[in-house]
Amino acid sequence: MEQIYFAGGCLWGVQEFMRHIPGVISTQAGRANGTSNRTDAEYDGYAECVHIDFDPEQIALGELIECLFEIIDPYSINQQGQDIGPKYRTGIYSREREHLDEAHRILKSREDYKQLTIEVLPLSNYVKSDDEHQDRLTRHPEDHSLCHIPLTLLYKYKKAANR
Repeated sequence: MEQIYFAGGCLWGVQEFMRHIPGVISTQAGRANGTSNRTDAEYDGYAECVHIDFDPEQIALGELIECLFEIIDPYSINQQGQDIGPKYRTGIYSREREHLDEAHRILKSREDYKQLTIEVLPLSNYVKSDDEHQDRLTRHPEDHSLCHIPLTLLYKYKKAANR
């Protein structure tokens, strides 16, 4: 099992989307690269993110990154849908240098590379979000209207898994 951290705007939708991808073992809503270990503090530079445990024998990191591109606007700075601010920036974080190198390679291979606003950085700090934010759209599907990801896309892999 390997770990990667994706930021793609509001973490509720990112977690709901990622948790249904074959090869993803578990997900957890959190905060990446802030300066505090508390969730009740003022904004401290973090990006809302999802910690993803995945089996690289079932899904390659590159495939997961392609899945991230399905749900983000990779050209938008500090905004995804109606969510605006630096905590809603897009990013790929890891404690593994190989993951970061692979992410850079994938992004640089794209024709639109120079327009991308996705940060790729070592994970310097991770804080799990409060329980009310964990699996939020699974527990409260009516809240999907607060999410920037279209409902049809949000459950794309869930529907495929139920076939």
